[in-house]
Amino acid sequence: MTIFALSSGPGIAGISVIRVSGLETQKVIYELTNKELPTPRVATRRKFNKVNENGLIDEGILIWFPAPNSYTGEDMAEFHVHGSKAVVAAIQKSIFKIDNCRLAEPGEFTKIAFQNGKINLLKAESISDLISSETEIQRQQAIKIMSGKSSDKFNSLREALIKVLSSVEAKIDFPEDDLPENILNNIHLKTKSVKDEIMKILNDQKVGERIREGFKIAIVGPTNAGKSSLLNYLTRREVSIVSEIEGTTRDIIEAHLNLDGFPVVISDTAGIRESKDDIEKKGIKLALKSAKNSDLNIVVMEPKSLDFTDFLKDFGVKKTILVINKMDLGIDNISSEIKKFDPIYISIKEEKNLDKFINSIKENLKDKFISSENIFITRERHRANLEKCVEHLEKFEEKKSLEDFDKAAEDLRLATRYLGMIVGKVDVEEILGSIFNDFCIGK
Repeated sequence: MTIFALSSGPGIAGISVIRVSGLETQKVIYELTNKELPTPRVATRRKFNKVNENGLIDEGILIWFPAPNSYTGEDMAEFHVHGSKAVVAAIQKSIFKIDNCRLAEPGEFTKIAFQNGKINLLKAESISDLISSETEIQRQQAIKIMSGKSSDKFNSLREALIKVLSSVEAKIDFPEDDLPENILNNIHLKTKSVKDEIMKILNDQKVGERIREGFKIAIVGPTNAGKSSLLNYLTRREVSIVSEIEGTTRDIIEAHLNLDGFPVVISDTAGIRESKDDIEKKGIKLALKSAKNSDLNIVVMEPKSLDFTDFLKDFGVKKTILVINKMDLGIDNISSEIKKFDPIYISIKEEKNLDKFINSIKENLKDKFISSENIFITRERHRANLEKCVEHLEKFEEKKSLEDFDKAAEDLRLATRYLGMIVGKVDVEEILGSIFNDFCIGK
C-alpha cells in the first residue's frame, strides 16, 4: 500500500506539507498534477487538481524523491500547499481516491524507513524525541543520538561479542579442528571487557532518561501547608485547587516546567496526615509513592505543623529541599531539630524569598543533569536490554571448561541478541560471516 499523511502540524498555517510514500507515488503525482515527474529532489511549482473531476485545489511546490534515495527508501513525494484546513482536506480526499492509497498510521513513515534499513531503532527513537523536545537540553540529547555515536558504541560492543561467539561456534561445529591457543585463552577476557563497558554505561545515574522524560519533583508535606499554592506559583497558573479546607488535594496533579532549559515534571500531592477517610488514605499512599519515585522532594511545612522530621529521615536529606511556608506568621519557634535540615523560609502569599527557593531547585537540577558527551541510554528499553545482556555474560563467565562450550554459546547468543535489540539488529548470518572470514572454515 501507498501511504499519505499531513506531515506538518494540524491547523491553519502558512504552508502545510502532505507526504506520500509507496509504489503508487508516481501515479499520485500524475493524477494530481496532470504532468510528468519533476526533476528528483528539486522544488518544482505545480498546480494540484482534483482527481476524477474538474477543479483546481491549489498551487504549490512538489518535491519528488525516487527510491531508494528517500527518507523511507521507497518512492516518495511531498506536496507543499497553502496551510488551510480546506486545502489539506481536498488534497487528501483526492489521494484517497487513487487505488492502493490509504492514510498513514502514527509513525509509519519512520517505521518503513527502519524496515528498509535507512535508519536504526536508536535513530528512529531520537527523531521522535527531537519532535517532542520542549527544552534545549532535550533537543541537544536527541541530536546527539541522531548523530550515531550511541549506535556506533552498541554496534562495536555487539561486533566484539559476535567475534567471540564465532570462536565458540567454530569449536562446537568443528571439534576436530583445534583453535589457536591464544583465541581460547582470550575469550573470557574479551567478554569481560564488553561486560565492563556495559556496566559503565548502566552506571549513568539515569541522566539520559531524566532529560528525555523530565526531572521528577514531588511537593509533599502535611495538609494546608501551601503545597497547591506553591505549584500554582511555579506554573504561573491555577493548576491545583487552593482551599482552607484540609485534605482538598486527593490525587496527584502534574505540571511540566522548563526551568533554565531543564525539563521538569512537578507533582502536587495529598497532604500527609493520619486519616480515617478511605479516599484520602489512597491519596496519601499515592503521595508517599510519588515521593519515593521522585528525583527531588520539596517538603512544604508551615510554622504551626513542624512535626515532620520522621518523613525527612525516611526519604533522605540528599533528595529533599525543606521549605517552611507562611514565614509571615513567625519563625521564632522553629526547633533546632528542624534547623538541622537547613530549611528555606518563604511566604507564597507575600511572595517572599521565593527566588532563593527556585535557585535551590536549579542548583539541584545542575547536579543531576551532568553534561556528558557519553549519553547512551535514553529509554527504559535500552536499560532493560543492557541488563539482560550483562546477565547472560555473567552466566557465560561461569562456564570455564571447553566441555561447556555448547551451553556457553547459548548465553553468548542471548547476550548478543539483547545488545542487538537496542539498535534493532539481530542477524545470525553475521555470525556465519565472522566464522568464514576469521577462521577460513570450509576453504
